[in-house]
Amino acid sequence: MAVLARMAAGRVKASVVIATYNERENIGKLVKDVERVLSDSRIPGEIIIVDDNSPDGTGEIADRLAKRYSNVRVVHRKGKLGLGTAYIAGEKAAKGGVIITMDADLSHPPSAIPAMMRAIFNGADVVLGSRYVKGGEIRNWNAYRRAVSKGANTMARLMLGVKASDLTTGYRAYRRSALERLGFDRMRSTGYSFLMEVVCKAERKGLVVAEVPIVFTDRVGGKSKLGFKEQVGFARRVARLAISR
Repeated sequence: MAVLARMAAGRVKASVVIATYNERENIGKLVKDVERVLSDSRIPGEIIIVDDNSPDGTGEIADRLAKRYSNVRVVHRKGKLGLGTAYIAGEKAAKGGVIITMDADLSHPPSAIPAMMRAIFNGADVVLGSRYVKGGEIRNWNAYRRAVSKGANTMARLMLGVKASDLTTGYRAYRRSALERLGFDRMRSTGYSFLMEVVCKAERKGLVVAEVPIVFTDRVGGKSKLGFKEQVGFARRVARLAISR
């Protein structure tokens, strides 16, 4: 708690960016849980919801949440434009010196936010909420999902020479200065390719990448956006980055 107290005293502000598309079943609980963790940990923070015109009414729910919580803001986009550009839009709207990204499907535990902030405070430029380091865990995935995720990470690490264990986790904390060095707002990859590319470029630029173990729990409400097209795109992007080494 001493580290977090110094953060509060120094007004180190965290901006939690949540990208949504058809997450009406989850967004209310997630915002409530993140709000509680920020408050209990005395982390000055805000929550930014970036909604891609969800047809299920997620955007309208987000607007109501913004009226209920003073530190919640909503960015409305005209359509489903991809995870990568959603995070870029959130980063542009954010006021904090630390940008935290997380999925809206309740798979990422808000309770890990203090540990991620401590890692930033202790010198990391990028912090990954990792399923594949000691203490990390995946719950409720079948054997196929586990194999696809583990295989994609292993392939990328070997081909790109990356040290980090979990390249496809969307649960992350970034120093704003690190995002500026990465040219974050100029990246054009989407989805899991975007997530992998950010870590690859961070390591190549000599940024400090740390990993904090998380317990990842598969979504209960809503529908997964991961499909075959996403997997093919990921493999192609890994190949291009490998060639550019």
